[in-house]
Amino acid sequence: MYRRLHKVSGRPFVASLLRETLPRRVYNMVKAFQDYYPDQFAYCYGCGRLNEHGLQIKSYWQGDESTCTFTPRPYHIAIPGYVYGGLIASLIDCHATGTAAAAAYRAEGRPMDSQPALRFLTASLHVDYLKPTPLGVLLELRARVQEIKGRKVVVAVDLSAQGQVTARGQVVCVQIPEGMVLENAG
Repeated sequence: MYRRLHKVSGRPFVASLLRETLPRRVYNMVKAFQDYYPDQFAYCYGCGRLNEHGLQIKSYWQGDESTCTFTPRPYHIAIPGYVYGGLIASLIDCHATGTAAAAAYRAEGRPMDSQPALRFLTASLHVDYLKPTPLGVLLELRARVQEIKGRKVVVAVDLSAQGQVTARGQVVCVQIPEGMVLENAG
């Protein structure tokens, strides 16, 4: 219920309602990984909350897996009735890097709003397209951390439509080096 965001006046309505009505510790239990990103890391086309033209995906823990849902718009078309493969790759990519960051915080026993921020980029993205993904239906992504080793996190992701896995991905994520962060980016 809380994970499906609807835009009202350009704001994620459910998230803003929760933020305004729930105590901070309770709200943070349902806060998306991407909502913890400091502003300088929040412009990604796929997951950046500050990119008004982006996908703005939201990922959450559900036990040892992370989940994300997304409904493709008509312009995410490949051929009539089916999703463009590049969108599928983007969803897998951004859900995996968000999962990598959340997993790194978990492994260090730190809250996601602690400093220094842990943010990850894609070193390798492999996607297997198992069957055509229908357009206009809710897509569900489920990710599992396969390995955490130093600055590297390997994440496996299944993308499903109407209960059928249509794509699988494996993403090697690496922590952003400190020197790569631009102070006045955006």
